[in-house]
Amino acid sequence: MTPGTAERLIRASEAAAALGVSLDTLRRWDRDGRIKVVRNDSNHRMVPVSEIARLTGRAEKVRTGVAMSARNLLTGTVRSVEVSGVVALVEMECGPYRLAAIITRDAAEELGLSPGVSAVATVKATSVMISRVED
Repeated sequence: MTPGTAERLIRASEAAAALGVSLDTLRRWDRDGRIKVVRNDSNHRMVPVSEIARLTGRAEKVRTGVAMSARNLLTGTVRSVEVSGVVALVEMECGPYRLAAIITRDAAEELGLSPGVSAVATVKATSVMISRVED
């Protein structure tokens, strides 16, 4: 979380359901110090989402803030754009990853893609292939 932003909280009943326990159990865990809760202005228990993740071992669902179904977003920097006819080969560096995508020339021009420009690659695939690397 970035400084100055509040962690997302959910009602105790929602937290109990997410944890697969009764509300009474969640209240007991609060009294015993097994779960961190905060009280809202109405003195109701509110549970930070991070507590659900901690206790279940499951991370919170990915929230992209983008109105699309794709969840695999890689932010990076354009390293090269090679235009050939109606297509453009765009290479990006996204953290430790390097990726290449062929997009239309019109899209590359409309987006103003050129080396050094920040961009987001959205990966949406119907299949992913994995091969083993021999030691």
